[in-house]
Amino acid sequence: MQAEKVDDEFADIRPYRDEEVRPVLDRLIADQEFLAAVAAYRFPFAYRIVPRLLRRLVGGVLARRTAHFDSIDDFQFSLESWFDRMIARTTDGLSWSGASGLDPERAYLFVSNHRDIAMDSGLMNYALHAEGHRTSRIAIGDNLLKKPYATDLMRLNKSFVVKRSAKGVREQLAAYTKTSRFLHHSIAEGQSVWIAQREGRAKDGNDHTEPAIIKMFHLAERKSGRDFAAVMADLHIVPVAISYELDPCDALKAHELRVKAETGDYRKPPDEDIRSIVMGITGDKGRVHVHFGPELGGAPADADEVAAWLDREIHSGFRLFPTHVEAWRRCGGEVPGALAAETGALEGSTKERFEARIAAVPDSEREYLLLQYAKPVGNRLALASQAAKPSM
Repeated sequence: MQAEKVDDEFADIRPYRDEEVRPVLDRLIADQEFLAAVAAYRFPFAYRIVPRLLRRLVGGVLARRTAHFDSIDDFQFSLESWFDRMIARTTDGLSWSGASGLDPERAYLFVSNHRDIAMDSGLMNYALHAEGHRTSRIAIGDNLLKKPYATDLMRLNKSFVVKRSAKGVREQLAAYTKTSRFLHHSIAEGQSVWIAQREGRAKDGNDHTEPAIIKMFHLAERKSGRDFAAVMADLHIVPVAISYELDPCDALKAHELRVKAETGDYRKPPDEDIRSIVMGITGDKGRVHVHFGPELGGAPADADEVAAWLDREIHSGFRLFPTHVEAWRRCGGEVPGALAAETGALEGSTKERFEARIAAVPDSEREYLLLQYAKPVGNRLALASQAAKPSM
């Protein structure tokens, strides 16, 4: 009975369960707005001419392809071949490191830098699956779930909802405490979780952990009297650094950064998040690398200490590509010989594609685009500089 009460507590935020898959899929296949979105994406020109016919055709295809689905694994495994094609078409190769240090019998809280709305967690889970681990649950803000079909799709794919739009201090505290309880509940039942190191993507390329995120991890236990370090140890926190040689959304990010710098504010168009998701999935990424760092050890005293540790691990684990080094150089930075040798020269088709991305943005936004690529180099050099300082 106790398990049912716990499960009921998270009914509005948790991923769907196996027994919910079939009803949710049937609802999606009958959702005309969802079918319209799929048809317009797959057949943009034809959809303008025969929208009703294409909605019907898309619904029929989806019904046939999902007819035998009755579990979350069925849904996720159906995406594997699509993911393979996406990686082949939009990257120059996906690689990963550090996964051999993970215990397949243990659940982890993966804390990742955040560059792409869908691909960060998706590519990490692809690497986990390839290494024989279970895929993780995915924390996603409710600001991205403005359509009912989007919520259904995300929760079918093991996402759970973080209610960032809660109003008022009490409501926000209740929402984040519930999220904290769900994190601990997931790890305790053997389900790994992916969560970003900050709210929103690091659009300026500066990957830093918000201590408030770490404090949220502790919220569920704040009245228990348990030691902070013990609570963190229960979560088995592992840093994840994901790097893209090319960012499909770099121009959108540069525009937002420029507007914010000039006006102090940026009002996102209603469809920008969806555009970013589609661009991130379908756009040219160059090479992509996912690095799994070591599990948090020791006895951290507070959230600031954990955040600083995550920053060090993510900055050191971030795979620097020639695009990052070239951007650093163009922003006036000096490139140590060892770093230049490590990353290699920017050349061939990658150089052409990178130059094309720079040329495609207005002059006023070029600096902001370059800084997205350059900042990880600055963070790596700062880390090396700190390590070189003699201890007192």
